[in-house]
Amino acid sequence: MNHEVQKLVDYCEKHLDMREARLGEEYFYQSLPLCIMDAVFSIGVKYESTRAVVIRYCDHFRLQRIRDQADLLPKVEEQESVQEFLRKLDELGVERFTSEVFKNRQRTSTRNGILKTEAVQRFAEVLRKFGVNYFQDIPKVIDSEELEKEIRQIPGQKSGISLRYFFMLAGSNDLIKPDRMIQRFIAQALGRAPKLEECQQLLQEASSVLKTKYPQMNPRLLDYQIWSFTREQPSL
Repeated sequence: MNHEVQKLVDYCEKHLDMREARLGEEYFYQSLPLCIMDAVFSIGVKYESTRAVVIRYCDHFRLQRIRDQADLLPKVEEQESVQEFLRKLDELGVERFTSEVFKNRQRTSTRNGILKTEAVQRFAEVLRKFGVNYFQDIPKVIDSEELEKEIRQIPGQKSGISLRYFFMLAGSNDLIKPDRMIQRFIAQALGRAPKLEECQQLLQEASSVLKTKYPQMNPRLLDYQIWSFTREQPSL
């Protein structure tokens, strides 16, 4: 085993409650558009503001937010499609949707950024272009380099972090969201700052080792446990 992977595994076992590991409710949304909102709005901010955006949207349109059964995808007819979400957004327009529905004027970056509402719209438009409307459509695009290329062209999406997180929210157990909290945890474990592209491989290998003791473990769950721990530890 790689020496650094072992250090990361040891650090995880020291700081994380692996036996009680479980995902947060946001990993069990009722419809795919909610995953888009969460993935785009969550970058660079406290998660509470992202959660509030999703709740406001669901309240405004009287939609179910969390599915009834965590281990089962909702039937297609019980989900809101990406197409239907875009119809609503197009009808109101980005500005009104921002002020009346999301009630959040965050931008993708402080310099030359666009409203996150517009980024959500563009993200959804790419998914629609590739025929993605429901959770059941995700497997056909999860490895699409063409889709990833188009998402990365959206202002604020160049790193690809939001897309990875979107796929995690949509059900992929194999990906992680290498945001600043994940990077900070890994840096503490290894004694060096990891490169962005290293994080996926490190957590993937660490989760494989941890799975021998904690059968439910996978990269997505490990990512969530690290994120949950780190957000409560400002000194880390």
